[in-house]
Amino acid sequence: MTDVALQMLYGDRSKYALLISGVCFSTILMAQGLAMFFGILSFSYATLENARAPIWVVDPKVEQVADNQPLKDTDVDRVRSVPGVAWAVPFYTGQSQARVLGSGQTKPVTLVGLDAATLAGAPTRVVAGFMDDLRRSQGVAIDEEVAARLGGGRERPLHVGDVFEMNDQRAEVVAVVKTKQGQGGAAYVFTTFDRARQYGFAQRKMTTHVLAAPQSGLSAESVAASIMRATGLRAYTEESFKKASSDWMIYNSPIPFVVGLIVGIGFLVGVIVAGQTFYNFVLENTRFLGALKAMGASNGRLARMTILQASVVGITGYGIGMGLLSLFFKSLPEGRAPLLLKWEVAALVLAAVFLIIVIASMMGIRRVTRIEPAIVFRS
Repeated sequence: MTDVALQMLYGDRSKYALLISGVCFSTILMAQGLAMFFGILSFSYATLENARAPIWVVDPKVEQVADNQPLKDTDVDRVRSVPGVAWAVPFYTGQSQARVLGSGQTKPVTLVGLDAATLAGAPTRVVAGFMDDLRRSQGVAIDEEVAARLGGGRERPLHVGDVFEMNDQRAEVVAVVKTKQGQGGAAYVFTTFDRARQYGFAQRKMTTHVLAAPQSGLSAESVAASIMRATGLRAYTEESFKKASSDWMIYNSPIPFVVGLIVGIGFLVGVIVAGQTFYNFVLENTRFLGALKAMGASNGRLARMTILQASVVGITGYGIGMGLLSLFFKSLPEGRAPLLLKWEVAALVLAAVFLIIVIASMMGIRRVTRIEPAIVFRS
């Protein structure tokens, strides 16, 4: 019966192609929506991926990494004094304006100030130059997006040795790095903590975060808990801070509604197109199914044939849809488009396609059980 079911499915090529297309299009819509959801969420914690540290200490009111509530300078020493802390350094992140010398055009950037002694939290994907040169006078590291934006109108993007301005202060590029784009599209500029006071907007307290690490043999979770008990500040591990930042965006933005709408439309397309087309496919094969019934095939066997046909359509359409979407994502600039194709996306879409298959199968089975064997003898 398996061969018969597949021959019936493949025999009508136009209907088979239409069924595959419906599931494929539905898969692309749902996967694209979920990938956008995870991609936008990843922008919410981009700073945590561009500046890595096991523990992030912040003001008790901070719920996500982009909420820059200034800390006291003495808070760094308080964190260092907590048992189990291997090291702790000040960290600054804030907004600034960058401008090419001699040009009136400015571009927003996310300014990051690193501890000059350790450069803890410095990006590791260096394209050109050396991060150690940040200690040089007026030295900054820029990401590739800043290099391209500030290089507009030039023959090439900014590179090592080029100069631009931030807050009317001269900045010399000593390194170009790869980073992940953050919220609002502002690219990253890295410098030392003390120099960030000159390049950033003036404020009395410049420490927005304290980066720390546990001593060997201790977990980041246990040391973070010790820091909170001893200082009254809030301490996150890197992973917990990512989760807190993404949770904040989910609860305080329209992203879930927009993504839910996209995924819902994709699911409805799959149900309507695949379900209706599959039902029509069963109708057109009513006489053949009636002949099988007349030869002794039970409703259960015909139902299994219908489920097999729907499963082949669903798996094929899902595979083609995910393959096309993966190829499209690979062609996009790395880290710039708000799309992140995680395994969770593939799993969720597969579950949705399975549900579409179930609905389409039920519509077909309902028709199959009503077929009378005598139909094969009617003109």
